[in-house]
Amino acid sequence: MLTIKTKGGLVQDLSITMAQIFDSLSNLDIKPLYSKTTTFYTAANRIQTRIYIKSIYRYKSFHKGIQMRVAFYISDGTAITSEVFGHALLSLFPMEFEHSTISFVETRERALEAKEQINKAFKRTGLPPLVFHTFVNPEIREIIDSCDGVIYNFLEHFVAPLEKQLGIEAKPKAHRTHSIHENSYDYRIDAVNYALANDDGSNVSNYEHADVILVGVSRSGKTPSSLYLALQYGIKAANYPFTDDDMDELRLPDFLKPHKKKIFGLTIDAQRLMDIRDGRMANSKYASARQCRMEVREVEKLYKKEKIPFLNTTKFSVEEITAKILAETGLQRYKY
Repeated sequence: MLTIKTKGGLVQDLSITMAQIFDSLSNLDIKPLYSKTTTFYTAANRIQTRIYIKSIYRYKSFHKGIQMRVAFYISDGTAITSEVFGHALLSLFPMEFEHSTISFVETRERALEAKEQINKAFKRTGLPPLVFHTFVNPEIREIIDSCDGVIYNFLEHFVAPLEKQLGIEAKPKAHRTHSIHENSYDYRIDAVNYALANDDGSNVSNYEHADVILVGVSRSGKTPSSLYLALQYGIKAANYPFTDDDMDELRLPDFLKPHKKKIFGLTIDAQRLMDIRDGRMANSKYASARQCRMEVREVEKLYKKEKIPFLNTTKFSVEEITAKILAETGLQRYKY
């Protein structure tokens, strides 16, 4: 079933499948526009469908027999390194990929299973899968390298030049990169516990132990950013919300003033804030356009008045938000 809104504003429920849609559209003079909703122009009418253009092209490629390229991220450990390197490379190309991660391939049996998955993907799509891996065990690596995919071995490309530069031989060891024995582990666990205990203004008497205090209106990204700073970098991040009750005479609370140098503000576009809040409390004052505009306006005025550094999070992922916070504040990362 597909709901289509016509130019006149009438909504029709059409009992057609996605396959029928593409078969029909292929016979028309249709020009898709890239927007949140997809707009099709025909000689007869203007039809606006509530389908993301990405979804349409994804389905169309499968329906017409043009398969999506498969990317595998494989390791004898967590596969995090393979994912990071692989995603970074693939993000350079404006196309869709089917992603599959296989971690802890530590035995010959697991390696053969992984190889079979890769080979099946090749048979299904007709395209050699892209295989990103970081194996330290040569026997396991040889099994994966013999698959029907295109192999990208990061260790092979970088280890030899580094050995030459450092003057010592590498001694690879499984799980070393993301193991419990890394120096940052205790920092990160302590920071996560701190972030959870000091989330959303739940414990305002413990800010002397904070590395950073994130402030902002509700749903501006404070909690995800606090937890990401803790888990990834071992940074103790507290967060405090400015609520509707604060807005009549918004000022910096007394308990925050002694820690002003630790404060970092988050803001967000009012429209985006309204969309997020509407998903939680639809048709409420909390999610209304007027309320969202007022809260954002007042909070940004406070940031400027108190000279608090702040960031608009609207177009950024949590990874980008935290990276910008670190760059702005100069906080030390406990990652290595």
